[in-house]
Amino acid sequence: MSAQIAHAFAFSLATTLMATVVIFRAGDGTLSVIPATEYDGDEAAIVREIDPFAS
Repeated sequence: MSAQIAHAFAFSLATTLMATVVIFRAGDGTLSVIPATEYDGDEAAIVREIDPFAS
């Protein structure tokens, strides 16, 4: 997924779940989005974290 789509999806997921989500780069170079509590991959692969409670 493109960076623009990943960011839009991540923001939507974060506000729907009211949970922090991470955008990360998978091994094949694509971007993916997952709730932060479920991410157990390499910290260096994280592109951005989106926290719906941040001001």
